[in-house]
Amino acid sequence: MLQVGHAAPDFSLPDADMELFDFASLRGKQHAVLFFYPKDGTPYCTQEAIEFSDHEEEFQRIGAVIIGISRDDCLSHADFADKHGISVRLLSDIDGKVGHLYGVYHYREHEGHKRLHVVRSTFVIDKQGIVRHAFYDVTPKGHAAEIFQIVKGLNHSCKSAKTPS
Repeated sequence: MLQVGHAAPDFSLPDADMELFDFASLRGKQHAVLFFYPKDGTPYCTQEAIEFSDHEEEFQRIGAVIIGISRDDCLSHADFADKHGISVRLLSDIDGKVGHLYGVYHYREHEGHKRLHVVRSTFVIDKQGIVRHAFYDVTPKGHAAEIFQIVKGLNHSCKSAKTPS
């Protein structure tokens, strides 16, 4: 699993509009909140994506972008976003490579078959691309507001670090 203090792995993935998003493009410009979720349209995933969308403008005001990632394809993401009014960028990690880099996909044995399991996870990554907070087995309700306070605190600690003594 990815740990606090590690460099966040770079990646490029397509979004719901089938446009390629390059994570490295944020470096030096914005903090990032990456949330990995199991599946478009399921109750908890819908709740989580809606809550992040509801807070998106607040995150933008403090210099952070929110990105949701699942193994669903681009068309599924587009339908999911349209149906539920989700405004945050949703990326498609169909082959699971990015999820494996972030340590959120695990194989579990079920009835004699190994199945890929997604651990609902959120990463707060600073402008320099360093993981500042990593949350695994996230409970969606209220999570976006909690993450907002963490990013807001990250901004404060960055300003404090730059203030001369």
